[in-house]
Amino acid sequence: MRVDIDSCEEILITITRNKTRSLLTAFGVFWGIFMLVTLIGGGKGMQEQMKSQFKGFATNSAFLVAQKTGEPYKGFRKGRSWDLKLDDIERLKKGVSAIDIITPSIAKWGNTAVYKDKKYSCSVKGLYPSYEHIEHQEMAYGRFINDVDIKEARKVCVIGKRVYESLFRPGEDPCGKFVRVDGIYYRVVGMCASEGNINIQGQASEAVTLPFSTMQQAYNLGNVVDVVCFTVKHGVKVTDVQPQAEQIVKTAHYIAPDDKQAVMMLNAEAMFSMVDNLMSGVRILIWMVGLGTLFAGAIGVSNIMMVTVRERTTEIGIRRAIGARPRDILQQILSESMVLTTIAGMAGISFAVLVLQVLETAANDPGNITTHYQVSFGLAIGTGMLLIVLGIFAGLAPAYRAMAVKPIDAIRDE
Repeated sequence: MRVDIDSCEEILITITRNKTRSLLTAFGVFWGIFMLVTLIGGGKGMQEQMKSQFKGFATNSAFLVAQKTGEPYKGFRKGRSWDLKLDDIERLKKGVSAIDIITPSIAKWGNTAVYKDKKYSCSVKGLYPSYEHIEHQEMAYGRFINDVDIKEARKVCVIGKRVYESLFRPGEDPCGKFVRVDGIYYRVVGMCASEGNINIQGQASEAVTLPFSTMQQAYNLGNVVDVVCFTVKHGVKVTDVQPQAEQIVKTAHYIAPDDKQAVMMLNAEAMFSMVDNLMSGVRILIWMVGLGTLFAGAIGVSNIMMVTVRERTTEIGIRRAIGARPRDILQQILSESMVLTTIAGMAGISFAVLVLQVLETAANDPGNITTHYQVSFGLAIGTGMLLIVLGIFAGLAPAYRAMAVKPIDAIRDE
């Protein structure tokens, strides 16, 4: 039998061309699914990281701080300094029924905590036990300030994580030890491990916390309050009670009702809401970009299958001539499309999971995973199902074109 060299070369070129096209199309699906899974996992990690900045804080909390007045009022000049008082706590508790928990806070900065020959520059806070409802205190050792400490003005303290790491050996129980701050010795009753990044009168990890009454006496602060902290009842928004709370304080301290500068309110609820809205927008953007890239890959699969059908017209015509049913042709084209998208997609998911694992390891301390970048197993399964559906839809048009091939036309074209 005589072999036509030119025909063999043409067949090899066709096979090579088809493989190249298939690889390029598979890469499009691979890249699309890789982008989708990586963006979803990265978005999840970013959301957890942002939420960790607010860790421990009540989502329905607010903080009142006194500022210099911005308007003259009842004989008082503009720019007058004034202070919040303990009486304001009772006024707000009685005047604003929507307030749930309310507690004062005082603080000083630039202090030094000393234990034996070790020192640490820290802040000193005076708090009530109810402050735990505003900012959760995660105790690694001992306890937080209690009511007896307040009533008896005990010289006890709770130290932050950074203070503990600077003054004590790793694993050493600080409870019962005495720490000196500004010449006064305080017995340590607990160590707070909270490390939130919201700075309300200094970070908890860098503070020495005293009972409110103890700090009042130690620093001769009288009834002055630096910050009034409160939470609102369930179903009530801080924004709704803000005008009423500000008006009560302004009236008590002879501040103009329209003075927008004298009373500063930090609305933590609004901050949480803003972050939630931001993350919702990020999630929508991630799905739009990821699905758009994935659909582009599916369109590429459809196009390459169209080209494949056109180049295999003769083969399809011969199959039809020897008895292949339209359903067999449909099944063949759809199977090729599904296999192409599924294999490329699964490779993309696997590679994305590997990249996310590397990112998670790099973003966390060894042995302490706090931010998770991995996608859930259910999401991976759902993405795999999506790939199969896309493979079916990508192969429908080429499959129907292949079914329309008539044997006599295919042989005539040849």
